[in-house]
Amino acid sequence: MNFKEDFLQLVWKYQYFEKAKLCTTAGDELKIIQVGFHNQSEGPDFHDSVVVIDNVILHGHVEVHRLASDWRQHAHAGDPAYNSVVLHVVWENDREVLRNDGTPMPTLELKGLIFLDIWRNYEQMLDYKADLPCAHGLKDVPEIVRFSASEKALVERLQEKSSLILTVLNETTDNWEETAYRWLFTCFGFKTNSQAMGELAALIPYKILQKHRDQLPVLEAILLGQAGLLPAESEEPYAQHLNREYDFYRNKYGWTKQMSRQHWTFMSVRPSNFPTIRIAQLAAILSNAPALLQSVMQESKDFAGFKKLLKVKPSDYWQYHYSFGKPSERQSSTGVSSTVLQLLVINYVIPLWFAYGRYFEDPDWQERCFDLLQEISAENNHIIRRFKTHGWKAENAFDSQGMIGLFNNYCQPKKCLQCKIAQTLIKSESK
Repeated sequence: MNFKEDFLQLVWKYQYFEKAKLCTTAGDELKIIQVGFHNQSEGPDFHDSVVVIDNVILHGHVEVHRLASDWRQHAHAGDPAYNSVVLHVVWENDREVLRNDGTPMPTLELKGLIFLDIWRNYEQMLDYKADLPCAHGLKDVPEIVRFSASEKALVERLQEKSSLILTVLNETTDNWEETAYRWLFTCFGFKTNSQAMGELAALIPYKILQKHRDQLPVLEAILLGQAGLLPAESEEPYAQHLNREYDFYRNKYGWTKQMSRQHWTFMSVRPSNFPTIRIAQLAAILSNAPALLQSVMQESKDFAGFKKLLKVKPSDYWQYHYSFGKPSERQSSTGVSSTVLQLLVINYVIPLWFAYGRYFEDPDWQERCFDLLQEISAENNHIIRRFKTHGWKAENAFDSQGMIGLFNNYCQPKKCLQCKIAQTLIKSESK
């Protein structure tokens, strides 16, 4: 049989096997009182289990393996975390396992006991060679189950992103204003230049940019200069002006560290996503927002509010240039596009709200995240289209973000049996 260890964990968790006259491999009568709580982190697979072996009640943990010999292969012997294991559940008992005190480990062998319909459903419903292993059965899964699975994946996705924000918060010694500013830059870099954008923000304290909020050319000079993107020589008056401004403020604030053009990716990037354009747009946003954190957390409540905050025009120069030098033949930028605005609200605002709620232990912020996601249109990318092809359409960003979370964290790494969709597809009818 071709299966992974997580299949046996599922079998144990839902007791998908014949339990009449159950015995250990040593021939002792076995009764299962409490399966235990599935542990997804380090340590035994199931905690707080209760079994009765030969009329003795045992409280402890359960460990699951394909082969009994995996106990030694996984270095559990001698690991104190496994001293409380009261039952070893395996597909095949290929060798005896001993406790640290030398006594045999009670073992349940599942070979020949697992319900046949579980095997059938597992083999027919999940194609681990496909990007979406449950594709051909997806449309048959009840909507409530799909919603539950995607909601769980969405929350996990927000937990991951908010943890990144809380890391930045720690680096800024709990300065939420500085954190909101740095996270904005990271998100504006999108996938290609996110790291470089984060480094740029860390080079320039937000409070300095606030001082010059009413001077958009100064903001551009400081940001582009520290980014290492100002041309060393140029015949353009505006580029020359930015260079002079940057030299003045670099000396004023004593900046000795500067990025270089090598930090940035221009190749294989659309001109509208060039870091020069994105930095110019960021300068315009900072110029438009007197207090960024307050604008994001308090003043903007819905998508229309964030559109007012984020969809602002850059300076005249950057409306007709993608980079320094030759002007573009047509207007290059009137601010972020509607698609980019949507992505910024999803990737910048909502994780920031979620992190804020986690930090202050205020669940209302989580509900605000969910409400705003349902107000935003669903994304249209290869992941969302793949789900749609197989009968599951995303109605809004709440759905699409959940689908992305499912695909990245469950479908791609083939953690299908930790997902309620796959669990439903292979659910036993014999139980």
